[in-house]
Amino acid sequence: MKKQIFLLLFFVAVLTVSCGGIKNTIKNIDNSAPTPMLKKDNSFVLTAISEDAKYGYDPDYPINIFYRTTSNDTINQERFLKALAGPNGEKLFYKKLESCCPFPTKRSEIGAGFLDVYQLQWVGCKKPLVLYFNIYEKGKLMVPKGLTAKKDE
Repeated sequence: MKKQIFLLLFFVAVLTVSCGGIKNTIKNIDNSAPTPMLKKDNSFVLTAISEDAKYGYDPDYPINIFYRTTSNDTINQERFLKALAGPNGEKLFYKKLESCCPFPTKRSEIGAGFLDVYQLQWVGCKKPLVLYFNIYEKGKLMVPKGLTAKKDE
């Protein structure tokens, strides 16, 4: 564990020096956002569709999915993704691609966070979508443009 923390701190230090510092470019943090409700299938209840075409698709406007009240740092991403469907209600398939885009945060032991990048597609999808998730900050959870909320079964 100490070795992992050391490597992460080293990585952040290298990024800080090589990139001229880590800047917080995230524009949609909202610490007053309500805690999302859960459905019976353990997915989030999503009722609003974002009017901002950048929401979720741009690293400056990630889906802020704060997880600190759980012991699993990917559980809220899964809850969110399970609540989505394709443009016409299609079942989504997703996978994590990478972590990227370091930014400063007070909600991390090392003072920096990373965005998680997920690829989404569905049967008939011509080009997979890419969504950015921020597990360190809060924000109102909405369906990204071009997708729909999964209907209850």
